[in-house]
Amino acid sequence: MNRKIVISAEEEGQLKNNLEKRNDFEALRMRRYLSMPDLSRTDGSPIHEIVGRILSSPYFKDLDVIQTPEIVPANISFDLFDFPADHPARSKSDTYYVDDKNILRPHTTIMWYYYLQDEGVKKDIADNQPVGSFSYGKVYRKDEIDCKHMNVFHQIDGWYLSPKSLKTITQTDLEEALKNIAIAVFGPSVNYRLNKDSFPYTDPSLEMEVEIGGKWIEVVGCGVVKGSVLEKLGVDSKKYTGWAFGFGLERLAIISMALPDIRLLWSTDPRVTKQLKLGKKFKEVSKYPPITRDISFVVNNDFIPNNYFDLVREVSGDLVEQVEFLDKYENTEKFGPNKISYTYRIIYRRPDRTLTDPEIDKEIEKITVALKNNFRAQIR
Repeated sequence: MNRKIVISAEEEGQLKNNLEKRNDFEALRMRRYLSMPDLSRTDGSPIHEIVGRILSSPYFKDLDVIQTPEIVPANISFDLFDFPADHPARSKSDTYYVDDKNILRPHTTIMWYYYLQDEGVKKDIADNQPVGSFSYGKVYRKDEIDCKHMNVFHQIDGWYLSPKSLKTITQTDLEEALKNIAIAVFGPSVNYRLNKDSFPYTDPSLEMEVEIGGKWIEVVGCGVVKGSVLEKLGVDSKKYTGWAFGFGLERLAIISMALPDIRLLWSTDPRVTKQLKLGKKFKEVSKYPPITRDISFVVNNDFIPNNYFDLVREVSGDLVEQVEFLDKYENTEKFGPNKISYTYRIIYRRPDRTLTDPEIDKEIEKITVALKNNFRAQIR
């Protein structure tokens, strides 16, 4: 491994200070997410182990490692990477906006921008040398709640740029990079296959599936970096080409250990943590029964459903196993103009103990209060 680069952004510190001064629901939520541990840098975590396996692969030995801010400008996250103006990731329904211009990073691919600002990297490019780096850590996206998804998760990105005078990157290079990722994570006997895919900032693009338990599961995407993206980042696409990959780390950990619930990766219960070993099938500590509650409410028709998932997780934390959308409808006579009714089912379950009805009744009461305070909801 070559350079280890840590980007310290003064603006990020100021933005975090601004968040600390706010007490609105959105700010409290983002502060909690930012304070959660980075499992990719936590010894003993399988997320950390996956990162270690990839970084120690001989195929990637020449890549640098860069650590970037977690609060980043939205235009850098999207404009520089050719995200269309109407791409869902740009909306407040999918991404956490700290203010009008800055967001919690939705992907680690943003490291491309920061990496190319490093003076050593600039010098290498000026000298027509190959460059490349890894970046990994927490990312943040608004999402539904179920046993496979959380609003905070971990990604790893890698890329490699080569001067055309040495090599022009082609699909063959993508295939070689993906093969080495599969071997690094799953071992030399892994069965994998490659399919065509598409991403905003690479073309051509591929996705890789691995065979686990007789099923093919998508695990990683890869592509040749678009010339238009290189130009926006200040790299002459007439002189350089490159490959890039990125993927979520939780998915690989869940597959490797057959984890029934993503929340287990964050557990501090010794009965759980001692089992969190890659390649070792997880055995249920105990299967406690769920408690289910349905909530119906009326809100303005500009309501963002992903904000409801956030609210439930914020109020009830990891007591929530899943939130299911059941129904929505409009009835002007019944609810008034520009109003819409939603119904959701919340499934509560703890992996380590039995929940009680009175305990969950209190959680539902807190959620209804939060709905009224934050969305002016009418509970039905």
